[in-house]
Amino acid sequence: MGVQISSIIPSKEIELTDLSGKKIAIDAFNTIFQFLSIIRDRMTGEPLKDHSGNITSHLSGLFYRTANLIEAGIMPIFVFDGAYPEFKKKTIEERERVREEARKKWEEAVRKGEKAIKYAQAASQMDEKILESSKKILELMGIPWIQAPSEGEAQCSYMCKKNDVFATGSQDADSLLFGSPRLVRNLSISGRKKLPGKEVYIEVKPQLIELQNVLKTLDLTREQLIMIGLLIGTDYNEGIEGIGPKTALKLVREHKTLEKLLTAIEFPAEIDIERVYNFFLNPPVTDEYTIQPKEPNKEKLIKFMVDEHDFAIDRVEKVIDKLKESYNRTKQVDLKGWFGR
Repeated sequence: MGVQISSIIPSKEIELTDLSGKKIAIDAFNTIFQFLSIIRDRMTGEPLKDHSGNITSHLSGLFYRTANLIEAGIMPIFVFDGAYPEFKKKTIEERERVREEARKKWEEAVRKGEKAIKYAQAASQMDEKILESSKKILELMGIPWIQAPSEGEAQCSYMCKKNDVFATGSQDADSLLFGSPRLVRNLSISGRKKLPGKEVYIEVKPQLIELQNVLKTLDLTREQLIMIGLLIGTDYNEGIEGIGPKTALKLVREHKTLEKLLTAIEFPAEIDIERVYNFFLNPPVTDEYTIQPKEPNKEKLIKFMVDEHDFAIDRVEKVIDKLKESYNRTKQVDLKGWFGR
């Protein structure tokens, strides 16, 4: 879910082409969950599946939508979550409870012949099979992926701070608390989008959020931005009841430091709020990664997508040809230097 601070932070709409020539470190879990949620039957909520009953919604999203990014001149690097900090356990358990409730409502709606998509989306779940097949298709496409030691967004932010990539790609704003200089939202869902429950479509464009602009506009330090997150609630702690973004901003401006804030506000006792604060400042990250793309493997991609998972061969071949064309084009002009940060 991520920290809910979007209402108070400045952002600007951009075109996908504005990111041409850029490397983007993408929060893999966040993006795969999007695909699992939106690539479903609009009535029953059933995800895409192959002849063996394996879910393939994530494969469809990773293959076709990532290819669109490549065609636009963007080099995505997918970063997968590692071990969660132990103080995230409660959040994980709560998410599982919500998913289970949604699953029951989904099944009931299907039995009654009612539209079930919203319950199905809320019941979306990642498992080891989905994770492994996601990594496999990226490997076959030649797209770099990285295993983070802990939170994927922390690793993305670290890579961005090192200038190895231009921005973090995620729907959540957590990367700003982790110190990512830039965040791009809507990267994988840009285009026409149907509003929930309405026959109305809107144009969704990427949004660029720059940390320094956020801090300057709100007259905050990064540490104070983290404090706002702690008051509202993060993936690691419950927020204070009745405190939203505007009230949190007011309180942080008034108290300025975590020490003073903790003397004025009582957080739930079960979480050491200073540990969460320090986790945002110094999360586990790694320097052991490579961000160079490879040539897509056409033969193995066709076997994987068409033979194993029932995708249409004509569409798959067209995408592979575009991937190879993009790879060869960048290779001719120096693969290492073509994609900027």
